[in-house]
Amino acid sequence: MCIASAIRLDAATRGTNLAKIGNIATEDVAASLTSMQRLTSKLRDYYTLTKPEVNLLILMTTSAGYYLGCRGPFRIGGLLNTLVGTLLVASGTATLNQWMERVWDGQMRRTATRPVPSGRISAREAFVFGVLLSVSGGVYLAIAVNILSALLAISTLLSYLWIYTPLKRKTPLCTLLGAFPGAMPTLIGWAGASANINRQAWFLFAILFLWQFPHFLAIALMYRHDYARAGYRMLPDFDRDSRFTRAEILGFTVVLVIATMLPVAGRSGPWYLTGMALAGSFLLYHVIKLTKSTSTILASRVLHASVLYLPVVLGLMIAYKA
Repeated sequence: MCIASAIRLDAATRGTNLAKIGNIATEDVAASLTSMQRLTSKLRDYYTLTKPEVNLLILMTTSAGYYLGCRGPFRIGGLLNTLVGTLLVASGTATLNQWMERVWDGQMRRTATRPVPSGRISAREAFVFGVLLSVSGGVYLAIAVNILSALLAISTLLSYLWIYTPLKRKTPLCTLLGAFPGAMPTLIGWAGASANINRQAWFLFAILFLWQFPHFLAIALMYRHDYARAGYRMLPDFDRDSRFTRAEILGFTVVLVIATMLPVAGRSGPWYLTGMALAGSFLLYHVIKLTKSTSTILASRVLHASVLYLPVVLGLMIAYKA
């Protein structure tokens, strides 16, 4: 009987120990999964700080500038180096912009859930991350591409952060001044390919400069009240019914469409002009509808039309490169 009792006790003890080991193993697995989820979430937040949707547009315009500025054999390695450096600087600029505007971003519905104002990433982490990206991008361009492209990229960063960003809370002219750094990726790409900036490069710059007005003013109309809640002065105070802004969008769009059809750098011919006319008519159609209404839905359609319009225009310029 004593032996049987001892055996039963030993079996019970082993069972208890095995259960404890199983519980510890389960807890370790759960802790590892939680740690992995936190790391994944953190990395996702850092990625969000770089504004990838904006960077896609920047890379597209930089690529167009590089291709159009290339003389002689096309160098895919040069393009990739230019894109990598530009992407790093653009990501750093976006991150530092959110660091600077973290307080006001928290007051707007559309930006309150961003990583910094929501507290998922600290202000210090965002600042360090933005500086590292910006510096590494500038150095990369200087070493792997050329000094001119690096200087243009850094000047874009400085003008965006030191001029456009603070002016958003002071004057509606911020859109005008912000259009200069916004159009710079075309010049960075051109400089990356040819190490110089000529008249044709400035024409490409002008196209992107003009394009930004229907694009960003449409955004300003869509989020007018949200911007006002945070103290951003994206639209003039006197334009309560947005009539002036809608006329402004129309005026810049007309100039943009005319500019794309100018016979610059030998780009002309019936097919080129037809393509530009069709693209321009598409954008103008949505802009004219907006001029007759204060609907935010129509403003959204202008925004999306502008996003479709730009790659078509750049594609035609590339296809008919002299």
